[in-house]
This record gives sequence, C-alpha cells and structure tokens, in this order.
Amino acid sequence: MSEKKTQPAPTLTTKQKQVLKGLAHPLSPVVLIGKEELSPGVIETIKNELINHELIKVKIGSNCGLEKHSSAQKITEQTESSLVQVIGKTIVLYKANPKRAKNKRIILPKAQ
Repeated sequence: MSEKKTQPAPTLTTKQKQVLKGLAHPLSPVVLIGKEELSPGVIETIKNELINHELIKVKIGSNCGLEKHSSAQKITEQTESSLVQVIGKTIVLYKANPKRAKNKRIILPKAQ
C-alpha cells in the first residue's frame, strides 16, 4: 500500500495574513472541536469546510483538553492548510480551492 504524502501548505506572507485576518473577523466558527478532539471525522469536516469556504474558523471547546497551538499545527499539517492566526481558542485556517482558480472568492496580494 502506498501512503499518501501530505504537501506542506504555501507559507503566507505578513501582508497576506493581514488580508485574511480582516476577512475572517466577521466569520463565525464552522467547526467546533469537543470531547472527541482531533478524530478523523473532525479532520475530514475541516477539510470539507476548507473546500467550501477557503477561509474558516475552528473553535476548540472548553470541554476539550487540547492545547491550542499544538492543535493548530496538527490541523494545518493534516488538512494541508495555512494557519492564519490563533486567537483565544479559535483557529483561523486558509486553503485555496484549486477548482476556483478562475473565479476565486479570496484574492491575496502576490508573495514578493
């Protein structure tokens, strides 16, 4: 069996992160991580939401024993997304949808 290798997400520039933070500000969390923590089902839900929205917020619930920064790192690795920011127990993630290349929802400044 061949194991699927994950591609690292492109690193976001400071300017790109600023744009994404501004766009994420009014958003509500679309995924809530509870007592099941980072189960395969939760990771799959995050992947699907990234495909649908490109920019999402993930909230770590108060009954969850996860540490926010290490969880954010694990989520970005497993979903091949970019970490925009961690604020409180909310993680902001971005992943461009390649199927929307022509009519992108989010247009980022070019990396220099």
